[in-house]
Amino acid sequence: MAQLEVDVVAADGKVWSGSARQVSAPAADGDVGILAGHTPLLSVLRPGAVRVVPVDGGATLSWHVDGGFMSVDSDQVTVVVDSVAKATTAAATGH
Repeated sequence: MAQLEVDVVAADGKVWSGSARQVSAPAADGDVGILAGHTPLLSVLRPGAVRVVPVDGGATLSWHVDGGFMSVDSDQVTVVVDSVAKATTAAATGH
């Protein structure tokens, strides 16, 4: 099964890193969903929720972000945010 390698990074360090089936984020012109094989993308993010669906079938991880940008290339997704609120799912604590 194809998967994404995801890094979510804030100004104060790494928020989460791992393999995922899907990533969704609040792009400047509307929400965007990323699956494996997505075309290259560079997008500014507006305030909203970044969501990651891990490949292990665990709970979807979700963080509220205040802005930043997202880069997608060759199934590598990098989300760089200005600030991030704590993950809203129990499965994400500790990351």
